[in-house]
Formats: sequence, C-alpha cells, structure tokens
Amino acid sequence: MEKKPYYITTAIAYASGKPHIGNAYEIVLSDALARFKRAQGYDVFFQTGTDEHGQKIELKAKEKGVEPKAYVDDVAGVIADMWKSLGVEWDKFIRTTDAYHEKQVQKLFRKFYQQGDIYKGAYEGWYCTPCESFWTESQLKDGKCPDCGRDVTKAKEEAYFFKMSAYADRLLAYYDEHPEFILPLSRKNEMVNNFLKAGLQDLCVSRTSFKWGIPVDFDPDHVTYVWLDALTNYITGIGFDADGHNDPLYDKYWPADVHVIGKDIVRFHVIYWPIFLMAAGLPLPKQVFGHPWLLVGGDKMSKSKGNVLYPDDLVKVFGQDAIRYYLLSQVPYDNDGTITLEAVTEVANTALANTYGNLLSRTVAMSQKYFDGVVCDKGASEPLDEELKAVAVGAYAKVAAKMDSFHVADALDDIFAIFVRANKYIDETVPWVLARDPALSDRLSTVLYNLTEALTIGTSLLLPFLPTTAQKALEQLNVEARKVEDLDKWGLYPSGNKVTAGDKLFQRLDVAQVLKAYEELTAPNSDQNQGHSERSEAESSESNKSIHSHSEQSIAAPRKPEINIDAFGQVELRVGKILHCEKVPKASKLLVSQVDLGEEQPRQIVSGIAKFYTPEEMVGKTVIVVANLAPVKLCGVLSQGMLLCATGADGGIILLTPEKDAPAGAEVR
Repeated sequence: MEKKPYYITTAIAYASGKPHIGNAYEIVLSDALARFKRAQGYDVFFQTGTDEHGQKIELKAKEKGVEPKAYVDDVAGVIADMWKSLGVEWDKFIRTTDAYHEKQVQKLFRKFYQQGDIYKGAYEGWYCTPCESFWTESQLKDGKCPDCGRDVTKAKEEAYFFKMSAYADRLLAYYDEHPEFILPLSRKNEMVNNFLKAGLQDLCVSRTSFKWGIPVDFDPDHVTYVWLDALTNYITGIGFDADGHNDPLYDKYWPADVHVIGKDIVRFHVIYWPIFLMAAGLPLPKQVFGHPWLLVGGDKMSKSKGNVLYPDDLVKVFGQDAIRYYLLSQVPYDNDGTITLEAVTEVANTALANTYGNLLSRTVAMSQKYFDGVVCDKGASEPLDEELKAVAVGAYAKVAAKMDSFHVADALDDIFAIFVRANKYIDETVPWVLARDPALSDRLSTVLYNLTEALTIGTSLLLPFLPTTAQKALEQLNVEARKVEDLDKWGLYPSGNKVTAGDKLFQRLDVAQVLKAYEELTAPNSDQNQGHSERSEAESSESNKSIHSHSEQSIAAPRKPEINIDAFGQVELRVGKILHCEKVPKASKLLVSQVDLGEEQPRQIVSGIAKFYTPEEMVGKTVIVVANLAPVKLCGVLSQGMLLCATGADGGIILLTPEKDAPAGAEVR
C-alpha cells in the first residue's frame, strides 16, 4: 500500500545572524511533527532553510568587509549546525540564493507582470531596515516601527507593486470555505478584522535602493523584494517550475499539509502567500499554524536587553533532549511560553530525571535483582493492574488527536501520564515487599512485566519528541519501538525477554552549577563569543561535568581527631539503591527510605534531608550507607543505617553517590 504524502515546512530563517532559542522552538516543533507523521506511516517531506536576500544583509556584509554571498554562506552554515545540535533532521534545506529558486522567482515575477497583477509605481513612506518593511504614517506607533519598535526613515523610490486588493474578496471566501486553513482561530480573526475588512493595500514587491536581491530580469534596476522571494521557497524547494515542467516531488507533495510559522508572520502567510498562489493558478496549502512565541522570563529576546539564549549553549549545558522536551512541553497552543535557566533545570529534574528516568532505572534494576533481568508475564493479574493498562493503551489515540491539532505540549502530557501512573503503580504494588515471599513470585514477575510493557508503550510514543533518549531507553528495555497500530494493545512485550541496565537517561542538575556553567560558557572571552566557532569537545565535556555533579566549591570544615586504619575498619560502608521513600509523619525534616543493600530484605533508613530532597527525587538513587550502625528509632520510626552526605557551599545537604554504577551491597573501602 502506497504511503500517503505529508509535506511540512518551517518559515525559513533570516540569514542575518545566529538564531536564538525562541527561533528554535519552531524547528523542533516541526521536527517532532514530522517524526510523528513518519511513525504513523506517512511519506513525509520536511523542508526548512534560510532567507538570504535584503538590505539588512547587504549592510551587515559591508560592515564585515565581505561580499553578501560570502556572508550568507557563513550564516546559513551556522543556522544549519544550530538546528542539527537540536537533533533536527530535514529532507530539504533550501537557500534563497540557490540558483533554481532565483530562476523560478524571476519567472513568477514576469508572469504576474504580464497578466497585470504587478504594476510599476513609486513608494513613499516610513521604512524600517531591520524588518525590511514600509509603513504609512498612521501605522507607526509613537513614530517607530509597529513591529519591532525601532526607528524608521523616510523613503521614496520607484517600485513594482502587487495588486493585493484584487484578490481580497476571493481570499475571504476561501477562509469561509476552509475554516481549518488558519490555526489557531484567533489568528484568523485578527487577519480578517485588521487587514482584509479594513482594506487590503497593494504590496511593494521590488526595490531599487539596494542590490542584494534577485534581479527583475526585464528591469535590472529592480531586485525582488522580500516576500515574493521568500514565500515561494515552499514550492521551488520541491521542484515547482513556472513554465509547467514541475519535478515529480512537486506533483507528489503540493499542496503542503502545513506551514509552521511564528505568529508575527501570519499575515504574510495567510494573506500575501495565498494571493500569490491564486494569481499563479496553484492550490493553497492545507493549513497554516501560527505558533506562539517563547519569551525569556516574560520578555521578548533582544541582544540590546542582554537576555538572548542560544540553542547550542543550552544544549551544551542541559543536553539535546532536555532542551527539546522543554521547548515542546512548555509552550502552550495559543499562549506564549517562557524560558529561564532555572525553569529548564526544574523541568529537567522533575519530568525527565525523576518521572521518566527513575522509572526506567527502578524497573530494570528490580527485574535484574529479582529475575536476573528476565521479564515474564506469569498471568498473576489483579484488578489493581487495570488502571495502568488503560492509561497506557489509551494514550496513542489522545496523542494522535493532539498532534493533528498541533497541541504538542498536551500530547506530551498524555505520554507522561503513562509514566506518572507507572510510578504510582510501583508504590501500590511495592515489589520489594512481594519479593520477600516466594509464594508471590509470579505476582512480582507480572508486576515487573506490566511496568516494562507500560514503559515500552510510553517510550515508543516519546520517540518523535526525544529521539536520542527514547532510543537509549528502548535499548535498555531490549525492544524495538512499538508500531503505531499496536500502541493500543497490551501484552506485546515478549515474555521471557531480558532487560539490560544502562546509564541514567538524565542526571539531576543543581541550579547553581547550571548558572555557573552557562555563565562560563557565554563569557565575553569564551570561544562561543568570538564568532560562530564551536567550543572544543574537551571544553564541552568539562561544562557538562560541572553541572551533572554537585558543588565543586571548597569548604574548610573543622577537622576531627585522627584515627588509625583499624578504627576506620570498624565502619562498614556499602552501596545501596533506594527502592522507596516517603516522608515521616509529623517530622518535617525526616524521610524514610527502603534501601537495597544486596540483602534478603531492604533496610529502612531515616534521614534528616527532607528540606533538600523530595521522596520522588530519592527513589532510584545509588547511595553510600553506613551499614553497621546500631538501629535507632527517630520520631518512632526504626532506622537501620545512615546515608552519607556532604555539606554544600550553601549549607545544603548533598547525597554521596558512586562515580560509576555499582551493585547494591558492594563494599566501599
């Protein structure tokens, strides 16, 4: 059966400089959508690229002392590398300086002119160079550009104009006939009320005051201006030919299924672009999704404000999939999202390290401890299991519906609901208690099978969002990603399969170390700020070490009296793995943990660390335990050992953990 084509595009990035994390939301969003559609069996074509003409680039190239083409060659490479650092995989990266694109733009310009859609006139108004836009006096806000707030200059020049007004009624009728064309609905209402019904002005489509653009072939004093050049990339990139000799790719994929763009350029994509296509006699794209912005602490990113965060820096500090998860989970469908280093740290620790990463570690560790890693469904089911099964098998339908309507953050919530329910299932079934009774071995095996099956379903769903991490998790589960047609079925994990422990998917991060690492990485004298060059692999590695470990600051603690080796030998230190943890009732500072020390039963250990760790954070940790400490009751709760901790620079408590994975019960010496 032939796969159904699906064509998805992003807006092409303007090649005037390095893109920030707000620009990156769109490319990661589109990549996740493309991957999800591929998993559903579609024949996906995903296109992105760079917009490389205009006066702004001409001026920047002049400032650098290079030709515009050399300038955009460099920046286009930076943009492509930036997207690759986020794990984005495209089918086509178009550049508007590509010869084929330029040729087709010239053909379209001539066609529109010959059929009377373009005419020559003169433009007089206020011009904003950064936005490359003309404005009338009434459109200015406090005498400045209404889009970016910058200064504008009075300008007058000969130009060609496109008769937008001739197509306004036809476009309004199209909106009525295709209510799904513009999403969210609020964007459509804005376009209709603010532009179409207010009277659509003709659009300037050529310039004579600069030369860095596609020449109008029948009037070489003019270069094609911005949107007629940039917007046509969506068809030229797949082989459109204005003379009718289209590439098979165009015939296969056009019209596009969706243009994913920022809300600030919706007007150009749902007014100018459809009108260009109508004039060319071509089908319109099926949908345009105008996504919200990602702000820094509530403000729009701006170099002048000093609040710009760059994707490659964030990836070096947090890791690729942590940034992908933050972008995809923290920007709502129709409202702006915000990002700060502190917020990314919090989300990475709670959702990724705790909810997902610890669940995988605990499940695999228990399967290895109790059954040598072999996962078997013994059929010892109980009514308690049904809710976990229902959440897992019901997730795909919810996720697919959310992805179809571009509610991507909500789709991720539905996936993580599986992991949240699985963690609760562990607390409900307490596998370590089942393990104490040989008669309950089949029940224990079934519980671990259920957890492994839930993880397999959830991780398969997660693959388009966090491709690298989800693949690592599937390797530990020792299975391939579940096919979408099987995601609503329970019990497909092969009984008798063997899981394998691996590195933790995500390490918990310390916010102070995150801030320090980011500050060092982006310091004025760092390589990152000496141009577009990347930091060396060694430097990147050191940056990651600094935030994935606890505080490295020195503290001069008071020394205790010396002891000899014999005295030290009296202390029995063992590696322990925390299986379960909860707060001690009526004791705000105490947590009680069930710790696997490789013995027949877990040890119960009470620790005064509730101020610094939550019970959820404790579960799955590998710790160092004083194993021969005399038992004692604390607030009425028996404690059979002590967890070793250090005091941080801020006075906080830091659990000591082995540098490498060590089995429960291993001696520390």
